[in-house]
Amino acid sequence: MASILTPEETEEMYGAFDQIGSKIILRIPDSLLSKKKLIGEVLLEKVKTARSIFYQSSPVEGDYRIRQLELLAGEDNTETEYKEHGCRFKVDIEKTFFSPRLATERLRIADLINDGEIIINMFGGVGMFSIVAAKKKKCHVYNIDINPYAAKLCSENITLNKLKGTVESIEGDASDIIDKKLADTGDRVLMLLPERSDEFLHSAIKALKCKGILHYYCHIHSDRKNQVSAVATSHFMSVVNVKSEVLGAKIVRPIGPRFYQAVVDSVLSK
Repeated sequence: MASILTPEETEEMYGAFDQIGSKIILRIPDSLLSKKKLIGEVLLEKVKTARSIFYQSSPVEGDYRIRQLELLAGEDNTETEYKEHGCRFKVDIEKTFFSPRLATERLRIADLINDGEIIINMFGGVGMFSIVAAKKKKCHVYNIDINPYAAKLCSENITLNKLKGTVESIEGDASDIIDKKLADTGDRVLMLLPERSDEFLHSAIKALKCKGILHYYCHIHSDRKNQVSAVATSHFMSVVNVKSEVLGAKIVRPIGPRFYQAVVDSVLSK
């Protein structure tokens, strides 16, 4: 990059890309958009494992949680295979939501699960959290996603991996699925849609057994990083309407200046 960007521009690009299998996705600052094609071509040359370089031209949005991508260099193909924690995943980076930056959190959740648990993953995407969990533990995971492409890829990913537990891919709206077939079912519920967790909290509580564990993900603005966990906990306690014992809270990842994704782990009794 040093050949085409100043040190200041290189600093701006730092941390602005994700590699998913053979695909690289770039988030390019407005000040560098005029150089986007050149940046893509240089990256394709430098990163030997990359086959395609894409510019993310829109935020992740909509019910399907997808983004617009513009090819900068390489193959015009958004499908790839990604490996993590001993698992293989088919991913379509344009038609489904996926973030490699949640790898540490996926392993943390898997380690918390006990053999024999029933887990409801309300916004499971292509099955990343669910399959990593079932790879490590003899659990059963309901992986729900409203995006038909994600549900299809999850089914394919289940067959790609040798699992200790089992995963069931369900296409549909999480609230509807819980109402129809999964009320009072889960020992543990994952709410991996931080921007809409409050909206779906009632359904998450309904999905749990009389007593169960909820992993509540949220977005938190805070001027002080060391206060994010406390702010997330306070917010969660203000919106939950059943008895709750908070086990812990932490930053999952920074997502912007003074803006964080956080998780609150709690035991709910209803």
